Amino acid sequence: MLISDLNDTLALVMAIGDGKALEPLTARRATAAMPFGGNYRIIDFALTNCLHSGLRRIMVMTQYNGLSLQNHIRDGWSIYNTDLGEFITPVTPPVGETISTYAGTSDALYKNLYLLEGVRDDNVLLISGEQIYRMDYAAVLSWHAAHGADVTIAGVTSPSVNGGSFPAALELDGDDVKAVHEGCDIVDNSDNLLWPMRVTVFKRTALMELLRTLDGQPPSTLPLTVLLGRHLGMFKRVVGYHFGGTSGRVTQDRYWRRLDSLDAFYNANMDLLELEPPLDLYQPNWQIRTYQTQRPPARTVPGRSCNEGICVNSIVSGGTVIAGGGVNHSVLGNRTYIDDGATVEDSILFSDARVGEGAQVRRCICDRGVQIPPGEMIGFDAADDARRFTVTPGGVVVIPSDHVFD
Repeated sequence: MLISDLNDTLALVMAIGDGKALEPLTARRATAAMPFGGNYRIIDFALTNCLHSGLRRIMVMTQYNGLSLQNHIRDGWSIYNTDLGEFITPVTPPVGETISTYAGTSDALYKNLYLLEGVRDDNVLLISGEQIYRMDYAAVLSWHAAHGADVTIAGVTSPSVNGGSFPAALELDGDDVKAVHEGCDIVDNSDNLLWPMRVTVFKRTALMELLRTLDGQPPSTLPLTVLLGRHLGMFKRVVGYHFGGTSGRVTQDRYWRRLDSLDAFYNANMDLLELEPPLDLYQPNWQIRTYQTQRPPARTVPGRSCNEGICVNSIVSGGTVIAGGGVNHSVLGNRTYIDDGATVEDSILFSDARVGEGAQVRRCICDRGVQIPPGEMIGFDAADDARRFTVTPGGVVVIPSDHVFD
């Protein structure tokens, strides 16, 4: 991929989800702004892929509860030089005669068609900012150029879907997309099917032509892949790109997670704690960038009872203090505090959470700033947990940031 080709590509990062699947954690933040893995936000993965892939012209389309996301982009991603034509810009819904939200990705792109008409880029790379994976987009763009395609759709095979749901499947004939099947069930032996992962390259003119098929219609709820499938014949060539193949510079860990439920979010964090994590965060030339506030190192210290703080197989972020408590197989965000005799197991604690003296927390997600009182027990009595908190189908207890304990 030539540098000139990358400069002719506009990256559109879609962060427009309503977050309902991750409530109550998304009551005040967009899905893309959700904390992940202690230090990170979900959108950091898509933006890091852009950064390492050499893409320097990025628009982030936002919608619901966008303040936290926009603050994070400002604080952590203001690294581009506008004098060189580089930028990262949040784009909010346009306001016309009426104020409305996006009905979906197709509708969001249609309502921002004027943006596509006003840029000079030959290609548009559409990316979801609400998924966890590492990918070399430069390799996708090279594939797109080498095949002379109007559209290139990246996808995963059945073994890599990780429980994700899909509105459609791509039927391939070699590299070419032969058909788009709506409502297709995921089966393990579907060798000729590719499941779209919301990474798509369009020739800009081809994308505008597709969106103009929506002229005069009500706001479209159709997923973009379904809309494309219904107009497949209007394109000269549409090809598929297999995620996790041999091309690209990032380690091919083939890990992709669509965070469409609280259990999926919990499991993706727990994946990081495996002996050999399926997602490699430690590749030196593909490190995930995020915003890091100034904070002291994490530490373990004795508590009031002189018991030592203990931490086993956990991710512990900066500013955290484990003061005589015990942490096992958990992910702790910045500035968390585990008091004397408290235990935290198989849990996720967001920044500024505190577990009081002698409290016990198991299989729990604690939102930012949650203060668990001394002696409290969470994750041991299913009926009591369900009475007070949100409990997922997988049995994970979720405590929102504004919860007040009795």
